[in-house]
Amino acid sequence: MSGLKLPGRLRMDGARAAWAQMSPALRAEAAQVLAAAGREVRLSAAELTDFDSSALSLLLSAARQCSDQGVTLKLNDAPDKLRELARVYGVAELLWPTPAATPAV
Repeated sequence: MSGLKLPGRLRMDGARAAWAQMSPALRAEAAQVLAAAGREVRLSAAELTDFDSSALSLLLSAARQCSDQGVTLKLNDAPDKLRELARVYGVAELLWPTPAATPAV
């Protein structure tokens, strides 16, 4: 499992700095995942307790960057409030896609 983690605080005033740190780490992690024939970069949100909508913007950017590199971002341990915020903004499916239904036989 990846060692990538979101910080405890992710608000508008620190989002740019957080992205400046996260973006190169995501690129490096994606390269390692692909080298190991993996398809998923894991990012833990377990420590995230103080955030606003800028957290969603950062996460969407992270998912886009991963996709551009041929991997999927998997966000783990997201706080319920973050999931609810994503739902309200209409981006929950982009961050936590629902698995495709298996056709009945």
